[in-house]
Amino acid sequence: MLRGFKAFLLRGNVVDLAIAVVIGVAFGAVINAFVKDLITPLIAALGGKPDFAGLFFTINKSRFLYGEFFNALIAFVIIAAVIYFLVVAPYTALIERSRKEPPADPTTKKCTECLSEIPKDARRCAFCTSPQPV
Repeated sequence: MLRGFKAFLLRGNVVDLAIAVVIGVAFGAVINAFVKDLITPLIAALGGKPDFAGLFFTINKSRFLYGEFFNALIAFVIIAAVIYFLVVAPYTALIERSRKEPPADPTTKKCTECLSEIPKDARRCAFCTSPQPV
């Protein structure tokens, strides 16, 4: 039982996934710092407010920190854009390039009646036996 568990843990997929999660968390921390320290002050400078994190409103002595939500939303949009433009779009383009249809085989043609592939010089279709134009 422990051998199976050890084999499961040491498979390449599990190790690759663990590395991806760790790198993803580190990347998220970098993006959050980027948003908090650079983007938020830049946007706030245009809008006149020095920091989104300080934005809040109070209802019945409860503070709602919607500025932190704005920071998290901006970080999410940046992470999604980076993943799309640096991972998804190139991967999709690569897959599309590799899926090119092979050139048509010049030794066959389609039957005019049943649309089966038959030899180019055939006089009758092997599937429906209809005569073929030469």
